[in-house]
Parts: sequence; structure tokens; C-alpha cells
Amino acid sequence: DVKGQDVELSKYKGKVLLIVNVASQCGFTNSNYPELTTLYQKYKDQGFEILAFPCNQFGGQEPGSNEEIQEFACTRFKAEYPVFSKVNVNGKEADPLYKFLKSSKGGFLGDSIKWNFTKFLVNRDGEVVDRYAPTTSPLSIEKDIKKLLNVA
Repeated sequence: DVKGQDVELSKYKGKVLLIVNVASQCGFTNSNYPELTTLYQKYKDQGFEILAFPCNQFGGQEPGSNEEIQEFACTRFKAEYPVFSKVNVNGKEADPLYKFLKSSKGGFLGDSIKWNFTKFLVNRDGEVVDRYAPTTSPLSIEKDIKKLLNVA
């Protein structure tokens, strides 16, 4: 987590997850963060969770400390979902969660994450059901989230 404590993913067992690598200074920041907040507010009480993982591997667009990133996301974009410690999503030092996500759903040009705001949708059984490009708006994924939550 943002304080450097390990978080058991079992905490999210039975929930639909949208896992996103985020950045504060990316061209997609001002569109993705508000839409993520909208989705979270709408579905958090129905078993939906967003897990945001800051990453500085793309153009140095997440240079801040964990505390600065948390402050930015929560104050500027009203993020109430978990914003974790900064991670690597590619390379030898990639976080184990991202190794799992990438091996489950490779991208258009292979497994590597290409940029900030790549999104993975995980069903209630912990299976990665889809991967979305950074250019995919979070609100355009809403129909897929609703289907997994089984809401009209």
C-alpha cells in the first residue's frame, strides 16, 4: 500500500476489480481519473473495486513520492479507491501482480504494458477477463463492469 505495507489480494476476493497503472503527469490523467472516480462512486456498493498502481516507467510521468501521489489523486480527483505504492509494471522488477495480469491477458503488441492507464478487468473469481488500452476511456468499460456485477 502507500505506506509500504503488503496487502493481501484476498481482501478483494469476490469483488469485480479494475486494476490500472496511473500517473499524475500523463496526457490521460485528466480524463481517466475523473471517470475512474465516477465508476467507483456508482458501483462501489455493488462489489466493485478499483486498484490504482502509480508507475513512473513511462516518460517519468509519476515522479512524486507515494504521499504526494496519494494527495494528488485524493484531493484533485476525489479518489476514494486504493492508490498503492509506486510499482514497476514491466521488466525484471515488475510487480508480481502485473506479471500475473500480463501473463493472463497479453496486449496487442505482446505482454508489455505500453503506457500509463492500461486497465485490467478481473471478475469475482479472480480471473482477468479483459485488458484495455490507455486510450480506452474508463466510462466506455462500464457495460463490461455491469455485466460482471450482474446489474441492469
